[in-house]
Amino acid sequence: MKYPTKIIVAWGEAISGNVKLRDWLLNNGYPELSIFCFALRNKIEARNWLMEHKFPHLMALIRGIEGEEGARKWLHQHKFHLLLLMALAADNDEIAMKKLRDLPEKEWALIAERMQIVKNNIERDNNDIHQISSD
Repeated sequence: MKYPTKIIVAWGEAISGNVKLRDWLLNNGYPELSIFCFALRNKIEARNWLMEHKFPHLMALIRGIEGEEGARKWLHQHKFHLLLLMALAADNDEIAMKKLRDLPEKEWALIAERMQIVKNNIERDNNDIHQISSD
């Protein structure tokens, strides 16, 4: 993943819900990072777009965050070691998060933290819905 630092920081803000930066990424040459924000939130059309537009590594990152071992193996086999570490960290792996924080490029830990928040909120909301429906 070769992006300028300012783009990575903008991506982190977009993941956190900054619509202006998400739209800016979409319209300024980084549509995959904008679409990723929707795919992370389980939007099927966005997930399909990532695959159709040749960004399987970003989809594998999302599936890795969701705990899918096959996606994690794919990231490893295709030498997306940073994305694998981010997937593990965003899936609440404290050792992976520490490794990211120890990197010289601190922005990757920031991205993983933002993705972790989104993932954990989705899981919490899904658990709340399941709890209500079983009551």
